[in-house]
Amino acid sequence: MIKLGIAPIGWTNDDMPELGGQITFEQCISEMALAGYKGCEVGNKYPVNDRVLLKHMLDIRGLMICNQWFSYEFSSKSFNEVKTNFIKQIDFLSFFGAKVIGGAETGNSIHGHYNIPISRRTSGSNEMWNKLIKGLNELGKISFNEYGIKLCYHHHVGTMVESISDVDRLLNETDEKYVNLNYDCGHFYLLGEDPFEAIKKFISRTSHIHFKDVRKKVISQISENDLSFLMAVKKGVFTVPGDGDIEMRPLAEVVHNDNYEGWLVVEAEQDPNKANPYEYAKKGYEFLKNELKF
Repeated sequence: MIKLGIAPIGWTNDDMPELGGQITFEQCISEMALAGYKGCEVGNKYPVNDRVLLKHMLDIRGLMICNQWFSYEFSSKSFNEVKTNFIKQIDFLSFFGAKVIGGAETGNSIHGHYNIPISRRTSGSNEMWNKLIKGLNELGKISFNEYGIKLCYHHHVGTMVESISDVDRLLNETDEKYVNLNYDCGHFYLLGEDPFEAIKKFISRTSHIHFKDVRKKVISQISENDLSFLMAVKKGVFTVPGDGDIEMRPLAEVVHNDNYEGWLVVEAEQDPNKANPYEYAKKGYEFLKNELKF
Protein backbone atom coordinates (compact mmCIF):
# COMPACT_ATOMS: atom_id res chain seq x y z
CA MET A 1 0.00 0.00 0.00
CA ILE A 2 1.28 3.45 -0.96
CA LYS A 3 0.63 6.25 1.52
CA LEU A 4 0.92 9.93 0.64
CA GLY A 5 2.88 12.29 2.86
CA ILE A 6 4.45 15.72 2.64
CA ALA A 7 7.52 17.43 4.05
CA PRO A 8 7.14 20.73 5.95
CA ILE A 9 9.85 22.30 3.80
CA GLY A 10 7.25 24.08 1.67
CA TRP A 11 6.16 25.99 4.80
CA THR A 12 9.43 26.39 6.71
CA ASN A 13 12.98 25.68 5.57
CA ASP A 14 15.55 24.14 7.92
CA ASP A 15 18.55 25.50 5.99
CA MET A 16 17.01 28.95 5.45
CA PRO A 17 14.79 29.57 8.50
CA GLU A 18 13.94 33.02 7.19
CA LEU A 19 11.76 31.27 4.62
CA GLY A 20 8.44 30.77 6.35
CA GLY A 21 9.76 32.18 9.59
CA GLN A 22 6.34 33.64 10.36
CA ILE A 23 4.45 30.38 9.73
CA THR A 24 3.51 28.47 12.86
CA PHE A 25 3.78 24.73 13.41
CA GLU A 26 0.02 24.54 13.85
CA GLN A 27 -0.63 26.23 10.50
CA CYS A 28 1.81 23.90 8.79
CA ILE A 29 0.34 20.60 10.01
CA SER A 30 -3.26 21.83 9.73
CA GLU A 31 -2.75 22.69 6.08
CA MET A 32 -1.02 19.35 5.44
CA ALA A 33 -4.08 17.53 6.74
CA LEU A 34 -6.50 19.86 4.96
CA ALA A 35 -4.71 19.15 1.67
CA GLY A 36 -5.34 15.42 2.17
CA TYR A 37 -2.02 13.99 3.35
CA LYS A 38 -1.80 11.29 6.04
CA GLY A 39 1.88 11.56 6.90
CA CYS A 40 4.61 14.12 7.24
CA GLU A 41 8.30 14.54 7.80
CA VAL A 42 9.82 16.65 10.58
CA GLY A 43 10.69 20.35 10.41
CA ASN A 44 12.35 22.96 12.60
CA LYS A 45 9.04 24.22 14.03
CA TYR A 46 8.00 20.83 15.40
CA PRO A 47 8.03 20.61 19.24
CA VAL A 48 10.38 17.61 19.16
CA ASN A 49 11.30 17.96 22.83
CA ASP A 50 7.73 17.13 23.87
CA ARG A 51 6.84 13.88 22.13
CA VAL A 52 3.48 13.52 23.84
CA LEU A 53 2.36 16.99 22.78
CA LEU A 54 3.67 16.51 19.25
CA LYS A 55 1.91 13.18 18.86
CA HIS A 56 -1.34 14.66 20.15
CA MET A 57 -1.12 17.58 17.73
CA LEU A 58 -0.56 15.19 14.84
CA ASP A 59 -3.14 12.61 15.95
CA ILE A 60 -6.02 15.07 16.09
CA ARG A 61 -5.26 16.00 12.47
CA GLY A 62 -4.95 12.41 11.27
CA LEU A 63 -1.23 12.73 10.57
CA MET A 64 1.76 10.57 11.48
CA ILE A 65 5.51 11.08 11.17
CA CYS A 66 6.82 8.90 8.36
CA ASN A 67 10.48 9.96 8.17
CA GLN A 68 13.04 12.44 9.41
CA TRP A 69 16.26 13.72 7.88
CA PHE A 70 19.46 12.73 9.68
CA SER A 71 22.78 14.43 8.94
CA TYR A 72 25.44 11.72 8.77
CA GLU A 73 28.82 13.30 9.46
CA PHE A 74 31.22 10.40 9.20
CA SER A 75 33.66 12.64 7.29
CA SER A 76 33.94 15.21 10.09
CA LYS A 77 32.99 13.49 13.38
CA SER A 78 33.86 10.29 15.18
CA PHE A 79 31.73 7.24 14.53
CA ASN A 80 30.68 7.10 18.19
CA GLU A 81 29.40 10.69 18.11
CA VAL A 82 27.40 10.04 14.96
CA LYS A 83 26.10 6.78 16.43
CA THR A 84 24.94 8.50 19.63
CA ASN A 85 23.03 11.16 17.68
CA PHE A 86 21.59 8.55 15.33
CA ILE A 87 20.24 6.38 18.14
CA LYS A 88 18.56 9.41 19.73
CA GLN A 89 16.78 10.11 16.48
CA ILE A 90 15.85 6.46 15.89
CA ASP A 91 14.35 6.34 19.38
CA PHE A 92 12.34 9.48 18.57
CA LEU A 93 11.05 8.04 15.29
CA SER A 94 10.19 4.73 16.95
CA PHE A 95 7.91 6.56 19.38
CA PHE A 96 5.86 7.82 16.42
CA GLY A 97 5.76 4.51 14.59
CA ALA A 98 7.94 5.60 11.68
CA LYS A 99 9.54 2.83 9.64
CA VAL A 100 12.34 4.71 7.87
CA ILE A 101 15.04 7.25 8.64
CA GLY A 102 16.46 9.36 5.83
CA GLY A 103 19.30 11.83 5.46
CA ALA A 104 22.69 12.10 3.81
CA GLU A 105 26.39 12.57 4.54
CA THR A 106 26.77 16.29 5.23
CA GLY A 107 30.18 16.62 6.89
CA ASN A 108 31.77 17.34 3.51
CA SER A 109 28.70 18.82 1.81
CA ILE A 110 28.19 22.24 0.22
CA HIS A 111 24.41 22.07 -0.22
CA GLY A 112 23.67 23.98 2.97
CA HIS A 113 26.06 26.87 2.21
CA TYR A 114 24.32 29.84 0.68
CA ASN A 115 27.42 31.32 -1.01
CA ILE A 116 29.09 28.14 -2.31
CA PRO A 117 27.91 27.31 -5.84
CA ILE A 118 26.85 23.82 -6.83
CA SER A 119 29.79 23.74 -9.25
CA ARG A 120 32.18 23.70 -6.29
CA ARG A 121 30.99 20.28 -5.13
CA THR A 122 33.81 17.73 -4.99
CA SER A 123 33.73 13.94 -4.93
CA GLY A 124 34.44 12.11 -1.70
CA SER A 125 37.84 10.48 -1.29
CA ASN A 126 38.14 6.71 -0.96
CA GLU A 127 38.78 7.24 2.75
CA MET A 128 35.50 9.16 3.07
CA TRP A 129 33.65 6.52 1.09
CA ASN A 130 35.02 3.77 3.32
CA LYS A 131 33.88 5.65 6.43
CA LEU A 132 30.45 6.23 4.92
CA ILE A 133 29.92 2.63 3.81
CA LYS A 134 31.10 1.15 7.10
CA GLY A 135 29.13 3.68 9.14
CA LEU A 136 25.88 3.18 7.22
CA ASN A 137 26.13 -0.60 7.48
CA GLU A 138 26.64 -0.44 11.24
CA LEU A 139 23.93 2.13 11.91
CA GLY A 140 21.53 0.44 9.53
CA LYS A 141 22.00 -2.82 11.42
CA ILE A 142 21.15 -1.13 14.74
CA SER A 143 18.19 0.68 13.24
CA PHE A 144 16.66 -2.37 11.59
CA ASN A 145 17.48 -5.08 14.13
CA GLU A 146 16.69 -3.11 17.29
CA TYR A 147 13.93 -0.74 16.14
CA GLY A 148 12.51 -2.19 12.92
CA ILE A 149 13.37 1.05 11.10
CA LYS A 150 15.07 1.05 7.70
CA LEU A 151 17.96 3.38 6.98
CA CYS A 152 17.06 5.05 3.67
CA TYR A 153 19.91 7.12 2.32
CA HIS A 154 18.94 10.32 0.49
CA HIS A 155 21.11 11.18 -2.54
CA HIS A 156 21.31 14.98 -2.68
CA VAL A 157 22.79 17.64 -4.95
CA GLY A 158 25.88 19.19 -3.35
CA THR A 159 26.81 16.10 -1.33
CA MET A 160 29.24 13.27 -2.02
CA VAL A 161 26.37 10.99 -3.14
CA GLU A 162 24.38 12.84 -5.77
CA SER A 163 24.58 11.12 -9.18
CA ILE A 164 23.29 7.79 -10.46
CA SER A 165 26.86 6.45 -10.43
CA ASP A 166 27.32 7.64 -6.83
CA VAL A 167 24.10 5.90 -5.75
CA ASP A 168 25.15 2.79 -7.67
CA ARG A 169 28.40 2.66 -5.72
CA LEU A 170 26.64 3.27 -2.42
CA LEU A 171 24.13 0.49 -2.95
CA ASN A 172 26.66 -1.95 -4.37
CA GLU A 173 29.00 -1.52 -1.40
CA THR A 174 26.42 -1.51 1.41
CA ASP A 175 24.40 -4.39 2.83
CA GLU A 176 21.00 -4.51 1.12
CA LYS A 177 19.41 -5.72 4.35
CA TYR A 178 20.49 -2.64 6.28
CA VAL A 179 20.88 0.21 3.79
CA ASN A 180 18.13 1.29 1.41
CA LEU A 181 17.47 4.31 -0.77
CA ASN A 182 15.35 7.41 -0.35
CA TYR A 183 14.75 8.04 -4.06
CA ASP A 184 14.25 11.68 -5.12
CA CYS A 185 13.44 12.40 -8.77
CA GLY A 186 14.11 16.13 -8.41
CA HIS A 187 17.73 15.76 -7.38
CA PHE A 188 18.54 13.49 -10.32
CA TYR A 189 16.79 15.85 -12.74
CA LEU A 190 18.59 18.90 -11.32
CA LEU A 191 21.90 17.19 -12.13
CA GLY A 192 20.83 16.61 -15.72
CA GLU A 193 20.33 12.89 -15.14
CA ASP A 194 17.28 10.82 -16.05
CA PRO A 195 15.04 10.20 -13.02
CA PHE A 196 13.20 7.49 -14.98
CA GLU A 197 16.37 5.48 -15.59
CA ALA A 198 17.26 5.98 -11.93
CA ILE A 199 13.98 4.72 -10.54
CA LYS A 200 14.03 1.69 -12.84
CA LYS A 201 17.55 0.90 -11.69
CA PHE A 202 17.03 1.48 -7.97
CA ILE A 203 13.38 0.69 -7.21
CA SER A 204 14.25 -2.71 -5.71
CA ARG A 205 16.40 -0.99 -3.05
CA THR A 206 14.04 1.94 -2.52
CA SER A 207 12.12 2.09 0.77
CA HIS A 208 11.11 5.76 0.76
CA ILE A 209 10.24 8.08 -2.14
CA HIS A 210 10.36 11.85 -2.53
CA PHE A 211 8.49 13.29 -5.49
CA LYS A 212 9.25 16.88 -6.37
CA ASP A 213 9.14 18.64 -9.72
CA VAL A 214 11.78 20.92 -11.23
CA ARG A 215 11.52 24.11 -13.28
CA LYS A 216 13.93 23.81 -16.20
CA LYS A 217 14.13 27.59 -16.66
CA VAL A 218 15.67 27.94 -13.19
CA ILE A 219 18.22 25.18 -13.89
CA SER A 220 19.61 27.29 -16.71
CA GLN A 221 20.10 30.17 -14.27
CA ILE A 222 22.15 27.92 -11.98
CA SER A 223 24.84 27.32 -14.59
CA GLU A 224 24.67 30.83 -16.05
CA ASN A 225 25.07 32.54 -12.68
CA ASP A 226 27.00 29.80 -10.81
CA LEU A 227 24.35 29.57 -8.10
CA SER A 228 24.42 27.65 -4.84
CA PHE A 229 21.81 25.02 -4.07
CA LEU A 230 20.06 27.32 -1.59
CA MET A 231 20.02 30.22 -4.05
CA ALA A 232 18.45 27.90 -6.63
CA VAL A 233 15.77 26.96 -4.09
CA LYS A 234 14.99 30.62 -3.42
CA LYS A 235 14.68 31.23 -7.16
CA GLY A 236 12.10 28.45 -7.38
CA VAL A 237 13.96 25.53 -8.93
CA PHE A 238 11.66 23.06 -7.13
CA THR A 239 7.90 22.76 -7.09
CA VAL A 240 5.24 20.14 -6.40
CA PRO A 241 4.62 17.19 -8.76
CA GLY A 242 2.84 18.20 -11.94
CA ASP A 243 3.91 21.84 -11.80
CA GLY A 244 7.35 21.57 -13.41
CA ASP A 245 9.15 19.91 -16.30
CA ILE A 246 9.70 16.33 -15.11
CA GLU A 247 7.56 13.74 -16.88
CA MET A 248 6.12 12.14 -13.75
CA ARG A 249 3.84 9.49 -15.25
CA PRO A 250 6.59 7.03 -16.26
CA LEU A 251 8.03 7.32 -12.73
CA ALA A 252 4.63 6.52 -11.25
CA GLU A 253 4.26 3.51 -13.52
CA VAL A 254 7.51 2.04 -12.23
CA VAL A 255 6.35 2.53 -8.65
CA HIS A 256 2.96 0.94 -9.36
CA ASN A 257 4.42 -1.98 -11.34
CA ASP A 258 6.97 -2.76 -8.64
CA ASN A 259 4.21 -3.08 -6.04
CA TYR A 260 6.09 -0.61 -3.88
CA GLU A 261 4.75 -0.38 -0.35
CA GLY A 262 5.58 2.62 1.76
CA TRP A 263 5.39 6.38 1.76
CA LEU A 264 5.48 8.63 -1.26
CA VAL A 265 6.26 12.10 0.01
CA VAL A 266 5.92 15.49 -1.67
CA GLU A 267 9.14 17.30 -0.78
CA ALA A 268 9.21 20.57 -2.68
CA GLU A 269 11.12 23.34 -0.97
CA GLN A 270 9.91 26.76 -2.07
CA ASP A 271 9.72 30.30 -0.76
CA PRO A 272 6.26 30.44 0.88
CA ASN A 273 6.07 34.15 0.10
CA LYS A 274 6.12 33.24 -3.60
CA ALA A 275 4.35 29.87 -3.49
CA ASN A 276 1.47 29.62 -1.03
CA PRO A 277 2.22 26.40 0.90
CA TYR A 278 -1.37 25.17 1.20
CA GLU A 279 -2.21 25.95 -2.41
CA TYR A 280 0.84 24.04 -3.67
CA ALA A 281 0.38 21.17 -1.21
CA LYS A 282 -3.18 20.72 -2.47
CA LYS A 283 -2.08 20.98 -6.09
CA GLY A 284 0.56 18.28 -5.54
CA TYR A 285 -1.87 16.00 -3.71
CA GLU A 286 -4.51 16.23 -6.40
CA PHE A 287 -1.95 15.50 -9.12
CA LEU A 288 -0.71 12.41 -7.27
CA LYS A 289 -4.24 11.14 -6.70
CA ASN A 290 -5.97 12.09 -9.94
CA GLU A 291 -3.21 11.97 -12.53
CA LEU A 292 -0.75 9.44 -11.12
CA LYS A 293 -3.41 7.27 -9.40
CA PHE A 294 -1.74 6.94 -6.00
